[in-house]
Amino acid sequence: MSSPISVLSGALPAEQLRRENFAQSLRESPIPNTELLSNLGLYLNRQTFSRLLFMAELYQHIIPVHGVAMEFGVRWGQNLALLHALRGIYEPFNYNRKIIGFDTFGGFPSVDEKDGELVKAGDYGVSADYQRQLTDILALHEADSPIPHKRKFELVAGDAAETVPQYLKDHPETIIAFAYFDFDIYAPTKACLEAIRPRLTKGAVVAFDELNCPEFPGETLAFDEVFGVANYALRRSPLNPLISYLIV
Repeated sequence: MSSPISVLSGALPAEQLRRENFAQSLRESPIPNTELLSNLGLYLNRQTFSRLLFMAELYQHIIPVHGVAMEFGVRWGQNLALLHALRGIYEPFNYNRKIIGFDTFGGFPSVDEKDGELVKAGDYGVSADYQRQLTDILALHEADSPIPHKRKFELVAGDAAETVPQYLKDHPETIIAFAYFDFDIYAPTKACLEAIRPRLTKGAVVAFDELNCPEFPGETLAFDEVFGVANYALRRSPLNPLISYLIV
């Protein structure tokens, strides 16, 4: 019998143990704090590093495109921090490129029968008070970037099926250049795709973490119902087996 694969990490137990060993090495690092951030490459495995490179590849598509960047399904917030860094690298003075993240910060509020049998309500939650901690981390990134007095990020907590339409109603000026979907499940993915579609400018990038993924069928079903799989060229990169994207 084969070893079970974690739905959360996609890893076999032996691989997951190696990742935990990397993480423990980082927590116990003898490198002083003044040098630790400059040496994080010591602890990045191949999978993580390839994902970072792919995020940079995606960001380069939107440099000439006007609008904000949104992530749907933030969890720990790594992508938001990467978007901050990429904006600082590629377009440091584009303070109009606001980065907005939507999440319940409490896991899936519910699941639909279209999501299959491997996920349940409450999955993918975060630790208590994590939204505040993430805000503090993003504020540190902000302070270390050009034009730090202008707030260029926002976290929106709650069921995105409700908060995204409300955000767009409250901010009618919003044009979307980049949308990253990592909800995994059907209902919020469909609701948010429907909400943002009129705000996507030509040339915008819409990326998905779990299209064509048997563990999370709801994301593909939601995309097909709103955009239509046959209507767009879904692109991918050799850097990552799952993330796909389209250019409007």
